[in-house]
Amino acid sequence: MITDRLYLHAERQAEKTFVVYGTTAISYGDMALLVSEFAEKLHARGVAPGSHVALLCGNRPEFLVAWFAINELGAVAVPLNVSLVGEGLRYTLSQSAASVLLVDPELYAEKRDTIDALETPIPKIMIEPGMLELPSTQRSRWKQAGEVDPLMASAILYTSGTTGLPKGVVLPHRAYDAAGIDMAEALGVTADDRIMVFLPLFHANPQMYAVMSALQAGATLILIPQFSASRFFEDARLYKATGFTFVGTVLSILVKRHAGAQHEHGLKWCVGGGAPERVWRDVQSRFGVRVHELYGMTETGGWVTMNTNEGTRIGSVGPPRNGVKISIRSETGQPLTVREKGEITAQAAQEGIFFSKYWNNPEATSAVLKDGWLYTGDRGWLDEDGYLYFDGRVKELIRRGGEMIAPTEIEQQLLKHEGVKDCAVVGVPDDIMGEEVKVFVVTDREIDPQALKSFLTDRIPAYMIPRFFSFVEGIPKTETQKIKRHDLHFLTSHTIDTISNA
Repeated sequence: MITDRLYLHAERQAEKTFVVYGTTAISYGDMALLVSEFAEKLHARGVAPGSHVALLCGNRPEFLVAWFAINELGAVAVPLNVSLVGEGLRYTLSQSAASVLLVDPELYAEKRDTIDALETPIPKIMIEPGMLELPSTQRSRWKQAGEVDPLMASAILYTSGTTGLPKGVVLPHRAYDAAGIDMAEALGVTADDRIMVFLPLFHANPQMYAVMSALQAGATLILIPQFSASRFFEDARLYKATGFTFVGTVLSILVKRHAGAQHEHGLKWCVGGGAPERVWRDVQSRFGVRVHELYGMTETGGWVTMNTNEGTRIGSVGPPRNGVKISIRSETGQPLTVREKGEITAQAAQEGIFFSKYWNNPEATSAVLKDGWLYTGDRGWLDEDGYLYFDGRVKELIRRGGEMIAPTEIEQQLLKHEGVKDCAVVGVPDDIMGEEVKVFVVTDREIDPQALKSFLTDRIPAYMIPRFFSFVEGIPKTETQKIKRHDLHFLTSHTIDTISNA
C-alpha cells in the first residue's frame, strides 16, 4: 500500500523534512504520527476497508494527512476538484458512492447548499488546522488488520469530462506504487530533491509525479496553494526547489511572464505534458530547466511514455516507461507500422499498473479495455526508435474532402508564429467538403488571417490550411488544460471566411 513507504522513511530518517507549506515543515516521522492519529479517528467514525471517502481540500498538508489516512485504512480516497459547484459537485459526490466527506471548512461554507441538499445525506468531517498538531504521546502505526491487496482500489479520480459527464477512474495501490518507482528512476529523483507542487493535489499529475516519486526517494515536497507566474522563481529560490510538475500552459505562462533569462535558482527539471515545442526549447535555454515531456492519462497510472535523462527528443513524448508496451492501431484495431498514424493503445506487463475500471460504468470500461489493451482515444505515431508522437484525439479528427485532419497538427505549427499566444482548431460543417477547418486565435496584436495562412503554407499540407479564423480573448480549457472544443462553438466572436473575403 502507498503508506508503506511513508512509514519506511519514518523509521529510517524520521527527522528528514517531508512536506513544507509556508513556514510549516513536517518531517517523515511527524507525518507518520499524524496519519496514524487521523486514521484512528476515521476508523472510529466508521471508515473501513473498501469505504469510499470523498476529500475536498486545497493544496495543504492536511490533504496529504487525510489522503494517507484513508489509504492506511484500506479505504478508497475520492479527491474532488475544489472548483466543482452545483450539479457537477452533486453528480460526483453521488456517483462516487462516498460514505463520508472530508472537507475544508471554507470550501464547505462555499458549497454548503449543494452538499446539504444531496438526495442521500453524507456525513461530514471537517479538515481543521488542528490535524497538524502532534499527539501528546508517542504511538505506533495504526494499520487495519490484514495486508492490503495491491490490486485493491486506492483512489477514484474523476476525469475532466471534456466529452460528457466525468468518469471515476479506479486506481489500484499498485498503480501508485509503480508510479513512484518508475518516475523516481526516470527523473533520477534523490533524497536531496525538493519538488514544488502547485498543481491541485486532487489531480493524478502531482499525486503520481510528485508525491509518489518523493516517497520513493525520500525527497521533500513544497506545497504551494496555487500557481503564480510572478512569484514562481522567487518561491523556487525561497524553498530551494529542484523540480516541479507542470501542464502545458504553466510553461507557456512562465515563458511569457519572464522574457529574460532566469538562472538564479536551483531548479533542474520539470515533468508534465502539453508543452509546445517552442516553449519547451525556451524553458531549457532561458531558464536552464530540463523539460521531461510525457504522455499519459489518469487511466494509465499517470503516464506511459516520457523523455528521460537517458534520451530526449523535442517534439516527442518519449519512449514507453518500464513494463509498458505501445501499439498504434487502425480504425479496425489492426497494428500499424513505424510512422503510421492511428490510435494509441497501451498494455502493462503487470496487472494493476493501469486503472481497473470506471466506477459503476461497465459500458465505458469495456469500450476502452479490449483484449488486454487500453484504447486511449488519442492519435499518435512511433518513430524507428520507439519514441511516441502525440497527434490529438481520435474523436476530434476533422474529415475534410476525404482527408483526416488532426487539429493538434495545425495548432502546433500556428503556435510557432510569434503573434499567436494560443489557438484551437475545430471542424465546422460544410455542404461540399463535409467539414472545413476553423481556427480560434488568441493574440496581442492585429494579424491578417491571410498572413497566418501564408505562414502555414510551408508547414502543413494544403488540405489542412484553415478556411475560417476567429480572434478571441481566450481558449476554454479544463482544469488539466485540455481544450474544451465543444465549448468553442459557443464563443461569440466574428468569424472571417478567408475564401469569400479573398
